[in-house]
Amino acid sequence: ETAAQLAGKFPGSSLGPTLAPPVTLSSGGKDLYIQQDKFHEQFAADVPKAEARLMAAAQRPIEEAALNEVQTEAAWKKVPSWFIYGDGDKNIPAEALAFMAARAHSQGTVVIKGASHVVMVSHPEPVARLIEKAATK
Repeated sequence: ETAAQLAGKFPGSSLGPTLAPPVTLSSGGKDLYIQQDKFHEQFAADVPKAEARLMAAAQRPIEEAALNEVQTEAAWKKVPSWFIYGDGDKNIPAEALAFMAARAHSQGTVVIKGASHVVMVSHPEPVARLIEKAATK
């Protein structure tokens, strides 16, 4: 399966309409960005507006191919997995994230109420706690 298929397995993502026109690369690939004026609401709704503006200006693109590359081997089948995500993520629906955590037999799953796609920025303490917990296993 691809990352795009997995994220689209459940309804709720509003990412598509917020993307800027793709940037064609010399390789023929395409880079995808979120429109700066839509970035705060789409990607980082629980981050202060000024910080989200900075994030929007500095955002790194994702190459379209990365979302559509078929994975041949899932690391979660061999490597213990831990999950933390926000139920306010507008890029990947919370239902999809919960599915991924369950399928990977997550050793620990933390759901942050209302957190956006950048839960590590808006809620660094619980993210750090989960990383520390995972590191001791």
